[in-house]
Parts: sequence; C-alpha cells; structure tokens
Amino acid sequence: MTHDDTLRTSESDSRVEGGKILLAAPRGYCAGVDRAVDVVEKALDLYGAPVYVRKEIVHNKFVVESLTKRGAIFVQETDQVPEGARVVFSAHGVSPEVHAVAAQRHLATIDATCPLVTKVHREAVRYAKDDYDIILVGHEGHEEVEGTFGEAPEHIQVVGTPEEVDNLVVRDPERVVWISQTTLSVDETRQTVDRLRQRFPKLVDPPSDDICYATQNRQGAVKVIAPQVDVMVVVGSANSSNSVRLVDVALESGVPAAYRIDKAEELQEEWFTGAKTVGLTSGASVPEILVREVISWLQERGFPTVEEVRTETETTTFALPRDLRSDLKKAGQIDVRPHARRTAGPDHTS
Repeated sequence: MTHDDTLRTSESDSRVEGGKILLAAPRGYCAGVDRAVDVVEKALDLYGAPVYVRKEIVHNKFVVESLTKRGAIFVQETDQVPEGARVVFSAHGVSPEVHAVAAQRHLATIDATCPLVTKVHREAVRYAKDDYDIILVGHEGHEEVEGTFGEAPEHIQVVGTPEEVDNLVVRDPERVVWISQTTLSVDETRQTVDRLRQRFPKLVDPPSDDICYATQNRQGAVKVIAPQVDVMVVVGSANSSNSVRLVDVALESGVPAAYRIDKAEELQEEWFTGAKTVGLTSGASVPEILVREVISWLQERGFPTVEEVRTETETTTFALPRDLRSDLKKAGQIDVRPHARRTAGPDHTS
C-alpha cells in the first residue's frame, strides 16, 4: 500500500461493534469488461491454450492471474507474440499501428476493445479528417489514451489537468474539439473542459459523453453513500484508472478516510477503529468474488449488517467480436453474448 493509495485519519481507541456496511450499486464489472474477459475465456475454450493477450485484458490483478492459470499469455507488445499465433487486444483499445504490426506478423487477432472506447476512436478519426485540433482529456501513458492518440497523432494533444490547458498551442482557436478517456472522474473532467472553454470559447463538444456510463454510475453511487459512512473501501488495482478515481470521489464527497485495495488480505483493522459504517464499492474491472471476501472480512470484525444502496440498474451488454462469434457458431456454441455472471445485483447482498 503506497501513500497515493490510502488516506488515513486519526483513530479512536476502540472499534464499534454492530457496525454496518453500505454496499454501493452499481459496482464491479461493466459490460465492456465482462465482454473482454469473456473473449479470452471463450477463445481459450474454442482454440485451446495458449492464447496471447496484448497488455492486461482489463486492469485487475486477480483477473489476469486467473486467466494466466487457464493458459492465457500476457505480453507487452505485439512483436512478442510468435508469428501466426492468436492474440487478443485488450478492452482499452489499440492504435492503427498495433493492428498493422499484427498483420505484418500474420497474427490471428481478436479485438476486445470496449465499444465505448471504439466510439472515442471514431470521434478522433472524424475530427482529424475535418482538420480540427483535438484535445484528448486523459492520463498520459494510459493504454486507452495511447490507443486513441494513435488514431490521429498529428491532430491530438493530451491534457490531464486544468493547469495543463495553459500550455496548449493550437493552429486555429475556433477549430478545437475535446474528447476524453472513458474512465475519468466526471467532476475533474468538467473542470478541465471549463478551462478549455475559457481559452477557446468556440470549443466543440463531442456528440455524446465520452466518460462511460459505468464510470459515471459507480462514481454516482459513491457520492450517494459517502455522507453516510466513516470509511470507504474501494476494491480495485492501482493501474485501474476508474478504481483510483472512486477513492478521489469518496474523499471529495466528504468521507473521512478512503482506501483502495486489491483484495481483502490488504485490509488493516486499525482503519476501522471507531467506525460505525463502512462504505464498500469496486471498480469496473473487479469481479464480485473480491467484494464478497471484503464483506466476510468486515463481518468477522464487527460489521455484520450489509445494506445495498442502489442508484442505477445497468442492463447494457455488448456482443462478442464478429470473428470470434462466427467461430463459436461454427463450433456449435450458440451462447455468444457476454452474460451477467460477474455483475453485482440485488441478489448479491448478504
């Protein structure tokens, strides 16, 4: 646990027994993550191991380790995949250059890019063709940002904070458009866009919100329960942008202390000293089993009651990639849509 992952406050002398857990809903897997994990699992079942995966299929240690045990091989770059082998592109998306390298190496590719990320890629291509300067609001170095940037590198500049807006240089202040990474904090993105609009009053908005529905819903659920809890626990990996943002949102919404963990074993009893109510949520790449383990840990330590607080009901699903879907049908496997086995619902509460 690093300094960036946790924020601690002064602790009372004793833990309060009979405490309560407020369980945020929606939480955990979104449709894009469910689809991406399903892609790797079905590819392993259909084609057999190994199936190569460029980067982490989703940003969660548990998921990557589980798929590795099943025969997935994770690599950093496409040129690490043997020629002619099968490779899955992660949910975060890749640039045209990555597709080109895969074609040169005669790789059988399965693109598990989240359709909502693909939408942002298409926006970038469209605005580049119309010769706009494109401001991509996002975190430099994040895989999703790298993929989107690669669609139109001569037209795109990346900004991560409102302060960075002041350093932008554009060709025509009247032909500037903004797009964004899908997993950002809604409030922080709004601040950056406000600063952009101050500099470029004729700034063009994307045709629809780029921050994905699941990111917004999970942040919204945290905002609702934040005023009611003493401590917030966010389950999610350190490289998961949306999980890290949930910690920020909790703190900005008034929670005295918030912690991000990968798994229950990382919890520390002193975090909950004096607490009566604990808030619990998970990032969009987190399987529900990890949340269940946190609930069990807390129940064993004085928080027996679990109350789910639902702010939205998510029904979105995405079809599997066309080529994989076709091969599954040929093999007689007709269940080709991702399902909701990982999605938190009312029946998951204790």
